[in-house]
Amino acid sequence: MLAIKIILSVLAMLGLAIYFINVNLVAKPAPTANAESEHFYGNKFHNEQPRTPLSFKDTAALWVRFFTEKKVDTTPDITIPVVPMQRADLDALSNDALHLVKLGHSSVLLKVYGEYWLIDPVFSERASPFSFVGPKRFHQPPIDLKDLPPIDKVLISHNHYDHLDKASIKALMAKTQQFLVPKGIDGDLINWGIEANKIITFDWWQELQTHQGLIAFTPTQHFSGRGMGDGNSTLWGSWVIKTPQESLFFSGDSGYFAGFKAIGDRYGPFDLTLVETGAYDKGWADIHMTPEQSVQAHIDLQGKVMMPIHNGTFDLAFHTWHDPFDRVVNEAENRNVALSTPKFGHVFSLDTLPPLTPWWKATQ
Repeated sequence: MLAIKIILSVLAMLGLAIYFINVNLVAKPAPTANAESEHFYGNKFHNEQPRTPLSFKDTAALWVRFFTEKKVDTTPDITIPVVPMQRADLDALSNDALHLVKLGHSSVLLKVYGEYWLIDPVFSERASPFSFVGPKRFHQPPIDLKDLPPIDKVLISHNHYDHLDKASIKALMAKTQQFLVPKGIDGDLINWGIEANKIITFDWWQELQTHQGLIAFTPTQHFSGRGMGDGNSTLWGSWVIKTPQESLFFSGDSGYFAGFKAIGDRYGPFDLTLVETGAYDKGWADIHMTPEQSVQAHIDLQGKVMMPIHNGTFDLAFHTWHDPFDRVVNEAENRNVALSTPKFGHVFSLDTLPPLTPWWKATQ
């Protein structure tokens, strides 16, 4: 039994190490089309602000932490409240507004003037390259994949396992009209069976006009990689969605950087910002924001209401599972920022945003 535990622990650490350290590895050759991007050189994509790669000493120290640092309260001691959803509930929503529902972690379902869109859909049990080990869900999605209506668009922010889920993409393949992805990710989707004519690739600041308004792919400060040799061979970023009546920002994953202000100046103000607030640590401070930085990013974006995402579903760091919520609430109060914290499965529109509700403190 001890040997099995050791093997599973090693595999889990390998998965986590791939996630956090891949940025420092040599990238495999990327699709030729990436050469058209000014952010692609030296056979990989780069952030607008150069990052300092982890030194061997820092990498070794991170490995030591993974194996030796005791985690405290990183998984919930309550039942995560989830509002079950049915297909009929979605179909009953009006077609003259933008409706949203948080599905878990950073996964969001939108009904945009009658069309169903998904952002970073992850329905698998684990955010991991392995089905038997790695970060496991704290709760089930509020709706099964098979019960989703036909999807017009799937938007992907980057290719990490907690944002690009192969099993979910393959299950969505037959019912999805378009996949909007950063440069390079089209190669993965095609390998998984998605038809090339269903895929639209984006570089930073590229826009797509739709019947409902505007979609734009905007920068973040992050990295990409799904294996031991593909570091930064695909792009990463955030999404802007604007309709004639509403304006929405989805952050993907990012460290805090000047790009948020640039996005706010170009596309703001935003009625709602969905900003990464979770999986931060001193060991990777330049690729994931602290909650205090997330609030500042929302301010830079000229957001009206902020919704913290990237939390409450997977254990991806050393902080407690509720620390992102506790800290973002405190900082929002200090900065006079309006927060919305709906339960997973709670359907709402931008004119009926749920108020700050500390569901993570409730005993079930």
